[in-house]
Amino acid sequence: MNKQILLVEDDPYIAEMVKDHLKKDGFTIRHASDGEQAVHLFKEKAFDLIVLDLMLPDMDGLEFLQRIRASSYIPVLIMSAKDSDVDKALGLGFGADDYIAKPFSLIELTARVKAVLRRATHYTQTVQAEASNMLHIHELTLDLDHFSARKKGEEIKLTPKEWHILKLLMENPRRAFSKEQIYRAVWNDEYYADENAIQVHISRLREKIETDPASPQYIKTVWGIGYKVGAF
Repeated sequence: MNKQILLVEDDPYIAEMVKDHLKKDGFTIRHASDGEQAVHLFKEKAFDLIVLDLMLPDMDGLEFLQRIRASSYIPVLIMSAKDSDVDKALGLGFGADDYIAKPFSLIELTARVKAVLRRATHYTQTVQAEASNMLHIHELTLDLDHFSARKKGEEIKLTPKEWHILKLLMENPRRAFSKEQIYRAVWNDEYYADENAIQVHISRLREKIETDPASPQYIKTVWGIGYKVGAF
């Protein structure tokens, strides 16, 4: 996949050298020579990485980085000859991901660009994988990996049967389940018209997850059928 890089560098010689080298490695480069132009390009197009010189006219690199970080976690590779500015960018909440000291070799620059992009891709894939193992309905979250439930970030203590009933309903938010279907899915056994077992577990679940169990919003009763997760 062709990666899009925003290069922010006011020195035309360095900018041209970096652009040519990264283009040869298959990257698409947009160049800004000052902070204002960089902000404009950033808002105009989606980039995969910013390569940022800290010594810029009109708006220094740290200010530009702060403005970007207000709305984005795009990876940023700093280029700088000043160690003090690099320390600020990396360690004082400015949010840079890596740096390369000037003067630098183009081979090292390419290696660092690829490393930052690789880490960013891995992080994104990890977050997506973790998110795919979570069920969300309104303020309620079910973690399928850790068999836990949370409401507004606070953990809810559920029994295994309660957790599996909630999982069944949350995985099928538009479907109403009969008591028999819930029993067969959760207990993995034949249903012998033991409605009381289901009713007790549903009642306990409502006590734990509903703001007002007498007027449930999460687990709705579908008269004549059974239960389903409510719509918000």
